[in-house]
Amino acid sequence: MSGQGSDIVADTALVCQESYACGGSDRAAFECDECGSLQCARCELELHRQERMRDHDRVRIAPGHVPFCDACKGDGGGGGGHSGRLRAAVRCQGCKINLCSDCQRRTHGAGNKKKHPLTAYPPVQTPDESGDAEAESLRAALESVSSFLLVDEKEEMQVRGEEDLVSRLGCGPDELLKVVSIFGNTGEGKSHTLNHTFFLGREVFRTSPTQDSCTVGVWAAMDPVHSVVVVDTEGLLGAGANQGQRTRLLLKVLAVSDVVIYRTHADRLHDDLFKFLGDASEAYLKHFSRELKATTARCGLDVPLSTLGPAVIIFHETVHTKLLGSDKPSESCDRLLQERFRKLAVFPEAFSSVQYKGTRTYNPPTDFGGLLRALELQLDNNNTRSPRSAAVIFRALQALSERFSGEIQDEQLNCTCFFPDEYFTCSSICLGCGSGCKSSMNHLKEGLDHEAKHRCRYSAQYDNRIYTCKACYEGGKEVIVVPKTTASSDSPWFGLAIYAWSGYVIECPNCGVIYRSRQYWYGNQDPVETVVRTEIEHVWPGSDGFLKDHGNAAQRLLDGVKFISQSVSELSVTPAKAVTSWLTDQIAPAYWQPNSAILNCHTCELEFGANDTKHHCRACGGGFCDSCSSKSRPVPERGWGLAPVRVCDQCFHHRGISTELLDAALEEEGGTLIARKVGEAVQNTLGAVVGAIDIPLGLVKDAARPTYWVPDQDLRACSGCQREFGPRLSIHHCRSCGRGVCEDCSPDRRPVPSRGWDHPVRVCNACGQKPAEL
Repeated sequence: MSGQGSDIVADTALVCQESYACGGSDRAAFECDECGSLQCARCELELHRQERMRDHDRVRIAPGHVPFCDACKGDGGGGGGHSGRLRAAVRCQGCKINLCSDCQRRTHGAGNKKKHPLTAYPPVQTPDESGDAEAESLRAALESVSSFLLVDEKEEMQVRGEEDLVSRLGCGPDELLKVVSIFGNTGEGKSHTLNHTFFLGREVFRTSPTQDSCTVGVWAAMDPVHSVVVVDTEGLLGAGANQGQRTRLLLKVLAVSDVVIYRTHADRLHDDLFKFLGDASEAYLKHFSRELKATTARCGLDVPLSTLGPAVIIFHETVHTKLLGSDKPSESCDRLLQERFRKLAVFPEAFSSVQYKGTRTYNPPTDFGGLLRALELQLDNNNTRSPRSAAVIFRALQALSERFSGEIQDEQLNCTCFFPDEYFTCSSICLGCGSGCKSSMNHLKEGLDHEAKHRCRYSAQYDNRIYTCKACYEGGKEVIVVPKTTASSDSPWFGLAIYAWSGYVIECPNCGVIYRSRQYWYGNQDPVETVVRTEIEHVWPGSDGFLKDHGNAAQRLLDGVKFISQSVSELSVTPAKAVTSWLTDQIAPAYWQPNSAILNCHTCELEFGANDTKHHCRACGGGFCDSCSSKSRPVPERGWGLAPVRVCDQCFHHRGISTELLDAALEEEGGTLIARKVGEAVQNTLGAVVGAIDIPLGLVKDAARPTYWVPDQDLRACSGCQREFGPRLSIHHCRSCGRGVCEDCSPDRRPVPSRGWDHPVRVCNACGQKPAEL
């Protein structure tokens, strides 16, 4: 090798370049990237005991090692035109620096430095040139790696289960893994960084030169070399719908990661970076650490999920500016990061560590070697985050997805915080005061009630005031009491009479009747002043409302009348049917089939029951059901005149009749038809009267409806079986919840004291399975 006048001596033995503890005579054992020198074991130990040098990035020297060039290292100390981190060709013994071929010609090609003694390093060989079998096997292992969509932009898991995740990753079910994810603004080259850091530049994660985001949702791939699940996320500040859900999805990924890379290509570290990490730390501690603990207990995981957040590496690539700390060599980069966090009043307390790794790129390609070495050090550290199987990773992500899900209102996106509480807390709002619930999302599935951030105020619309017995409260108990129509000891009819005379009653399970609103002729005091305490409670959407009487006195009266009428009807239905059939046969024409002989419909063979109505065809006289004799036409041949009368379907289409039959029918049946016509006229008149009675009865029923009952006009189907209500399916109301149900879905009867029903009343199946009220 020619040194342009310099004496270049080939020497493969690398000696210490520091002379700090050894005098420069010992063989080099380490290369410190930040010190920019080769160091023996003694010098490396003594130098890096100092606080400011303790975190320097250094590697152990292997046989054939060649150090980096000190002049074009990328820290601003060398000239332009180099791509950064080139390997050295010579070492100048006079300047005590390592130089690549270009820097050696540029700095030692003229002047006094031309005569400096130079020591040549062995030439650097690429893996292809050296025939490195290990590098070839690494390439072969990465050839089959591909990425897949793990969670879409709507926070929906795209992996069907634990086995599906193991299959897509291509790992063993018991293989222990760690998770590395990357964050950053859109267009910062996150996918490119992962491809070159873990996969030798293969496009495992898709990249695109277009303005549209190339990554939508969360994508994952397996790095078999480091046993790492690599996760690529959607960029911040991107254009698209559901920005709140997409931002919340990032925190879910962060929660299951062991190492997080925050990628930035800005020449300077912006405040948004520190604000994002600070808000993510606060949200993680407030919402996710507790859920990860609960997931560990709920799923019975052998490997506990750490409640301490992941390690964060800020990967900063610059072109025109110096790296952080390059102009302050006495201070570590980590201390400078802490200063920036402190100035912005955000503290990343949740993360196990936050460190800075920078690289300066004069000309592409970017050097990702320093980032990879920093990642390897974090992955080897199991003090705070232990590796776990793919099944544990899936369960943790699934638990977070199930707990924190649902749409986020657009107005919440204007919040200055990256992760506002509304992204993770229950969206229910109190109808009375407008205060939000502070419990986590989907807490009702675990049987936890709503919990408000503030105290409620009274609302006359919802009447959210509850009463508690004052005597019991003074005795150390809190018993809720309800104003209602009658006491539990009163019979339904006698209780209504007392209500009409003495007003509503307040009854305590322990103290009995403690108040009647009209107990005295005059001077009746308000119950709040005498026997009860009042509290204001929140009104949450979907709740059953407050335990009050809801003015059911009128409905109780209707229920009593209906009960008596049904009892009389059920007792008399059989003899009434028998008398009706006999009377009909007496006035029926001679050609009609007797009711006693009609057991089945003549057309569809439907068997008639005790309550089924039998119809006669006016043309043929046979017995039919309602659906098979729904048509009408004139039947003059039977003496029914020209007015349309009921006929069966067959006679409706076949209208021919012989003259002999017509004459015989007119002669024989002229008298009997008169009796039948009279009977039908009377029957139609009575039916009209009954219909006229039903109309005002429906109005009374609607007026008597308790306030918590769902109105009949709003009911379309049974809340239990979902069958649609109609003429054959009557509407009934559950006395507990007020929802509309059918007869089959409300067979039980039980008292509902909280609604003012002290005697057994109709309840639906869902309310019937609840514990009985005291």
